[in-house]
Amino acid sequence: MAIDAAKLRMSIPFFREIEPALLERIVPLMFVKKLRKGEIIFLEGDDGDEIYFIGSGAVSIYTFDKAKKVTLAFLREGEYFGEMALLKPGLVRSATAETLMATRLYALRRVDFQTLIEQDRNLAFHLLDYTMERLRRANQQIYDLTFLNVRTRIIKRLLYLSEEYGGSRIPVKITHQQLADMVGAVRETVSKVLQDLQDKGLIEIRDKMIRLTDPQTLERSLLED
Repeated sequence: MAIDAAKLRMSIPFFREIEPALLERIVPLMFVKKLRKGEIIFLEGDDGDEIYFIGSGAVSIYTFDKAKKVTLAFLREGEYFGEMALLKPGLVRSATAETLMATRLYALRRVDFQTLIEQDRNLAFHLLDYTMERLRRANQQIYDLTFLNVRTRIIKRLLYLSEEYGGSRIPVKITHQQLADMVGAVRETVSKVLQDLQDKGLIEIRDKMIRLTDPQTLERSLLED
């Protein structure tokens, strides 16, 4: 299936940094992957040979600390992943990627991705900025897991997700277990905290979709915990 360069530029911010002529040369080298909900894109430890751009849907990035699952990120339309293993030959995937819903991915192989970087060096800095921001988030997550109580971690995660998706409603279905994996807690504790937040009118949950009804009060509550 042919990929439309104009639509690609519109839906994936990364490609807006690329000169139109260069993008026209790269697009024929890309290919589409359509996946159902719950499909594994790659496993931690796999060889990394492709970078993925999310055309539609959502992807969960996670790893395991011993037997405990730790969710590192939920990625949505317009974002990309898998770039770290492409930066240096021989690196393997540092985490597992799995679809959260039916997802359409645009994939680009290592050799073609390197050609893209070689022809436009500014993209390397753009990619580095994005990777450093992910590292900053990971460091913050480590800090939260180490020093903050479960309730505070849950509230921070809900506020972060709502901000990430640009509104008070988080447009991705999140189970109590998935949220527990994100904040390093057990499902039962997460369920109790979410129920308490609902009872206080601070959030609303319908069909596993969470809406923050009073983000300001949630923000203030972080200072009280």
